[in-house]
Amino acid sequence: MGAFKVFKSLVVDSLDTITKGSKTYHLWMGFLTLVMLIGMYCYSIQLEEGLSATGMSDRVSWGLYISNFTFLVGVAAAAVMLVMPTYVLKDIDFKQAVLIGEGLAVAALVMCLAFVVADMGGPSVLWHMIPGIGVFNFPNSMLTWDVIVLNGYLFINISIPFYILFKHYQNKEAKKSVYVPGAIISVFWAVGIHLVTAFLYQGLQARPFWNNALLGPRFLASAFAAGPSLIILVLAVIRSFTAFKIEDKTIKKIAMIVTVAAQINLIMLVSELFKEFYAPTHHSESAYYLFFGLHGKNALLPWIWTAIPLNVLATVILTFNKFRNNLKVLYVCCFMLFVAIWIEKGFGLIVPGFIPGPYGKIVEYLPTGVEIGVTIGIWAMGAFVFTILAKTAIGIELGELRYKDKKA
Repeated sequence: MGAFKVFKSLVVDSLDTITKGSKTYHLWMGFLTLVMLIGMYCYSIQLEEGLSATGMSDRVSWGLYISNFTFLVGVAAAAVMLVMPTYVLKDIDFKQAVLIGEGLAVAALVMCLAFVVADMGGPSVLWHMIPGIGVFNFPNSMLTWDVIVLNGYLFINISIPFYILFKHYQNKEAKKSVYVPGAIISVFWAVGIHLVTAFLYQGLQARPFWNNALLGPRFLASAFAAGPSLIILVLAVIRSFTAFKIEDKTIKKIAMIVTVAAQINLIMLVSELFKEFYAPTHHSESAYYLFFGLHGKNALLPWIWTAIPLNVLATVILTFNKFRNNLKVLYVCCFMLFVAIWIEKGFGLIVPGFIPGPYGKIVEYLPTGVEIGVTIGIWAMGAFVFTILAKTAIGIELGELRYKDKKA
């Protein structure tokens, strides 16, 4: 009963905190609300007209929604790069950033689930994925594995930070014996969620563009480059607009993780390009379509030839200590890397897998206004969720939110 009373007080204090703030904060939350409303309107159109309102077809059945889903799974998994040094290796330099990273993982997972719902056409079909009610088909279906690992990882990333913040809210220290085992499990679980997502594509033998043994490791490398890049950008914003102190050395350590992951990702990209173009077969047509166009069809060329130079340039700049330790240069490189990997793991991965079709027909895909509206609405929802979580967590960590026992 006492714990419930504290929880009720935490909810009330959190609601009070997230509804107050500076003019900039209210403008930000108002902007996100407006974008979410636009996304809801676009989604209502999709519910009314069905998936015909999107640019997807029976030839290209995955598009912008699944592209973002795939990318965001990696962003969520990247939280492990802060969890492991903090909870397992006991590196105090990561301690201030770890709760922010886990909050970002929660927001990313919420967006992942929202993109899946959007791609399925509507929430009414989700009953198919409920064990015992729908056709769950576990363990044969990789999709059911994905459902389990994503929801399990979401639970872990909610429960561990909540326990720590709940204790800090009461001005108590969290017991390591309670949260450290969960943190260790989350390290392996984070790798699992991205590998399982990769296996979803990798196991489709009829799609040679995805049927590649390097896909899983490359998913992880790109995730550990893009995710921490976003974490660095978020930490930069938090340092600028709040009293929450993030040391330079914390950001620089995360930057080292980004650099190594980006270098590995680039090496794997070169390996894939060599495999596709050194001794090309008819299985290389998807890669040719992506990088050079095929039979006059070249809708993805501007996307991929934006991503590759950004990826290479950001990785090369970050390789040099002088540039990496300059925070302004670091922030620009992180943004470049984030955008490059979003394109590469989005349009550069999902769409070419369907082109050309089984009979050689080329049906190009471009998202419609409805898809774009739903997509930016979901991203705004993720930013909204993260802002709420971060504001509450920062208030507790700064000591501004504390449980007041009326009896005491």
